[in-house]
Amino acid sequence: MRGRTEDPRVFDKDGVTLLKMGDWVRKIPPEYLDLERKIAAMDKNGIDVTLLTSNDPGPEWFGADGPTVAQLLNDGVSDIVRTYRGRFAGLCVLPLQDQAAAERELDRCVKTLRMKGILLYSNLAGEWPDEPRFRWLFARAEELGVPIVLHPALPTTLPQTKGHELTGLLGNMFENTISLARLVAAGLFDEFPKLKFVCPHLGGTLPYIAGRFDHQVLVLKRSNQNLERKPSDYLRSIYLDIVSPLPEAIRFAVDFTGVDRLLYASDHPWVQPEVIMSSLDKVRLRPKDRAKILGRNAAALFDLPG
Repeated sequence: MRGRTEDPRVFDKDGVTLLKMGDWVRKIPPEYLDLERKIAAMDKNGIDVTLLTSNDPGPEWFGADGPTVAQLLNDGVSDIVRTYRGRFAGLCVLPLQDQAAAERELDRCVKTLRMKGILLYSNLAGEWPDEPRFRWLFARAEELGVPIVLHPALPTTLPQTKGHELTGLLGNMFENTISLARLVAAGLFDEFPKLKFVCPHLGGTLPYIAGRFDHQVLVLKRSNQNLERKPSDYLRSIYLDIVSPLPEAIRFAVDFTGVDRLLYASDHPWVQPEVIMSSLDKVRLRPKDRAKILGRNAAALFDLPG
């Protein structure tokens, strides 16, 4: 990325490494790439295994170089998994602008690299993942039995949220919200009922406005699909991670979706694990329910030891 003349690219300015994607410019401190620091944070918080992914930008931002970028990213994560045996498991990224290459890479990652799932960006260089040309991915993931984890990419709402440095706060959360709502409204979870699907950050804002979603679809008939269930039922059938420093938000997720569909995550290195752990502590769950969130659900979902 340092050798690129077009975004996305990486460069140094005043001793700081920066990642540039149009108007979105982010700092990359050295500790973000320090695996020893990551393991130290895991040890401090009693985390045995972390599901590890590359961050955005994903392969879809690199045009014809996407298949090569995907291989580099997936090999890098796989090498870390092998080097720190037992501490990490990997999720793969795919060059979804090239279906044939993405299909090959998915099979390589699952069957050869033994990766545990797919990281799907909330938008794919501006295209939404519910669009018909990406339906093969959900069919193949369902067939392979590997989970898909939705994660924010360069937000489509960047022009509206870049003022006052609100992109990380609002842009990313709206990305999860918009992308997940589109997947539900498109009937994807009817078409692939056995699909294992995870939305981070407590589902964005969508669970909080699920009642309005139901009313829009069921009462006002604002949907292109004849959904088999009400939208909130689909939201309760997927998995959410509990990345929120607000205990009340985690409590709402427990009440909304139940402990069997919640996964501990920290958003490290941007958020320290103890921040989320402290929020979970304040929710005061039964020990068996807490154990599900802290590992048992993830172990079953991603086929991990324990």
